[in-house]
Amino acid sequence: MLFPTRQIAARCVAFVESHAPPAVAASLSLVHLALDVTSPASKALEFFCPAISAVLCSQEAFPFAKQYWQHAGDGVSSRRAEFCHGLFKDGLLVRADDVPKGVAQKPCRGPRRYQRPQSLDAGTAPYLTNGSPGKQNGAVRRVPEVQESSRFVEERFGRNLDVSLVEHAKSAIRRRIAGALRSDKELSASPLPAMEDNTRGIANLKEEDIYLFPCGMNAIFNAHRALLGARGAMKSINFGFPYVDTLKILEKFGPGCVFYGHASESDLDSLEAQLEAGERFLAVFCEFPGNPLLTCPNLTRIRQLADKYDFAVVVDETIGTFANINVLQFSDIVVSSLTKIFSGDCNVMGGSAIFNPNSRYYAILKETARREFEDTYWPEDAIFMERNSRDFASRIDRANANAEAICQVIRPNPLIKTLYYPRYNESCPNYEAVRLPGGGYGGLLSIVFHSYDKAMAFYDAIETAKGPSLGTNFTLTSPYVLLAHYQELEWAASFGVEPSLVRISVGLEETDQLVGVFRSALKAAEESTARK
Repeated sequence: MLFPTRQIAARCVAFVESHAPPAVAASLSLVHLALDVTSPASKALEFFCPAISAVLCSQEAFPFAKQYWQHAGDGVSSRRAEFCHGLFKDGLLVRADDVPKGVAQKPCRGPRRYQRPQSLDAGTAPYLTNGSPGKQNGAVRRVPEVQESSRFVEERFGRNLDVSLVEHAKSAIRRRIAGALRSDKELSASPLPAMEDNTRGIANLKEEDIYLFPCGMNAIFNAHRALLGARGAMKSINFGFPYVDTLKILEKFGPGCVFYGHASESDLDSLEAQLEAGERFLAVFCEFPGNPLLTCPNLTRIRQLADKYDFAVVVDETIGTFANINVLQFSDIVVSSLTKIFSGDCNVMGGSAIFNPNSRYYAILKETARREFEDTYWPEDAIFMERNSRDFASRIDRANANAEAICQVIRPNPLIKTLYYPRYNESCPNYEAVRLPGGGYGGLLSIVFHSYDKAMAFYDAIETAKGPSLGTNFTLTSPYVLLAHYQELEWAASFGVEPSLVRISVGLEETDQLVGVFRSALKAAEESTARK
């Protein structure tokens, strides 16, 4: 199993040691690969912090290591793996033990602004040029030996990304997440002005309160880690039917969790009774809306309980998106998967976490982050994510409109038992409480058929892409429950998540075209006969 840093690999080993039999855990070993700083090319490579740590294990230990990799989201991206593999083949990535004594490897503790005050364009981070090596806009930016190194890297590894823009790209992503950067213009090397306003409704929100991660699960995992580090070992609450790995994180990392799977008012009544009886919790984790039933918990009431009984509120806004809703006002931490519609192009992963500066835990969370946060978001991934997200707001508008049009086709159809969509759910008032002026209801919906056979016929006939993700620029249809909960179908059904559920992630196609596709699939389902 490959990880981006020595510390993360050590966490994987600790997880296996705490969950596997001692004899199985004893099979683990670690290999740390680092940049050969004695090579002339190393100067141009330092900015990337190229490193790989491998956890080697027996077949018996592999399932335990895989659990850590899957739930934590701490693995390496394909771009990091490809880049480091190229270095390894060419002898530029070597065992860390072979690096000469007294030569320190550059730590990746996050952007310098998290370490000490410094302007966005400070320093002399290496970059790779588009066009003539060592030039940008006709200006020579390199001393000769570094120009030579940049040329070497570009020619050897085929890279043509302007790495000097990486910190600017990450800054632009963070500001977009804050709702403080609405421009879709190309990024320039000029430093961005101070962030003065945002659409989150939090006047004192700063760019430094937004953290980027390699994927959405890693954002959730690190939000949980930060709260454990800040507040100590306490159980958490998973409120509402969750994305699979969120519940696993809360169950397997730390003292465990209490699960309220319906996200209903009666669930809140039960939680309040527990709190009244003296039980205390680390945090409530919830999705808004939930996946796949699009249920919206009562954030107003959750916030009131959190203030009274001293627990944090962590809201996953991936499905609602901050272009439609504002949940930060009720949250201590807001997490999101940027892999979904924020990117849309399904060619890069990413995640984010926002610390609410008005949270009672803000100071201690920031102190924990200063000690432990590692910026492992690979530079090339950040460049692609920034490019993809420039038209995020306009794409959300289109997805909202297309989803509404599809709902109008599905709602009156007699084959459909239930349509799940925030606008038509019983929990719609909770959604309206946080919906932004002009915001829509998102691009995700689920339908449950009266007949399992009709669900199968519809799925076979629907002429869309089919797969388990969501938030792509094209429509995706998925038999979500069979994919995510195949080994626990009865358990899922007990929370209303039925096997015949079909989840639809709505894309940006022409509305009339999409409507026609869904009408045809429903007609095919109507005309189908029962399967034996």
